[in-house]
Amino acid sequence: MADVELLRRQELGTFLRSRRERISPQQVGLIASGRRRTPGLRREELAQMAGVGVTWYTWLEQGRDINVSGQVLEAICRALLLDASERAHVMNLAGVDDHEITRECRALSPSVQVMLDQLSPFPASVANARFDLLAFNDVYCRLITDLREIPPEDRNTLWLGFTDPAWRRALVDWEEGMGRMVAQYRLNMADHVGEPSWKDLVRRLSEASPEFVDMWSRRDVQGVENRAKLLMNSHVGLLRLDHTSYWIGPRSGTRVVVYTPLDEEARRRLEKLALIDFG
Repeated sequence: MADVELLRRQELGTFLRSRRERISPQQVGLIASGRRRTPGLRREELAQMAGVGVTWYTWLEQGRDINVSGQVLEAICRALLLDASERAHVMNLAGVDDHEITRECRALSPSVQVMLDQLSPFPASVANARFDLLAFNDVYCRLITDLREIPPEDRNTLWLGFTDPAWRRALVDWEEGMGRMVAQYRLNMADHVGEPSWKDLVRRLSEASPEFVDMWSRRDVQGVENRAKLLMNSHVGLLRLDHTSYWIGPRSGTRVVVYTPLDEEARRRLEKLALIDFG
């Protein structure tokens, strides 16, 4: 157990350092002065922004065994400009109960989950403009893979589409579909050019997938549109579905995505899928 806790502290420290080093002083309103030996913010700058001691924060990045509260971690997350998935990852590594912070970050009313559950047997989810999956119903979990087994920071359909073999097998028109998602991401990113999490996802995908690099280099842009989609489900076979988005707010990038059957066979297969007991 001690070895596990040490590894978690080390991973937390490494992750915080990587987030700190990707932020320029200008992004947080600081005036860059003097030559910097390392990229990003200095530890003392980050500590001052978060309202913590420099020595304590240094120990945190070094993975030392120190007391860490959720309130202090939240201040650090804000200073590091972390998104909801990154914050959840930090809280998970620190062993801090993040339920309240997660609800606040994702800003979803509990009624949204109730609505998703009531849509069964139709698969439904809530996604933001970055393609992070913020909520979903049980049928959506059975559509490709069980998202509850995937770390929150990886519950992103763009990431899964390029890196998860199960998602690649399920998307019948994989190349066309992923090319469309990459073009949508580039369009959406125009509203978030100063946010590190958007650039970081591009970096991660570029390191993980040469195919993403090729599609990203095309510089295509495309808006979100409702359309038919073919999915090969490992339990019930081919599903011909209508993919429809419902925007949660007038200027929000967050939307409810619902898959409805295009024919009676797809309806029967969705009903069968909803009844499967996965334990």
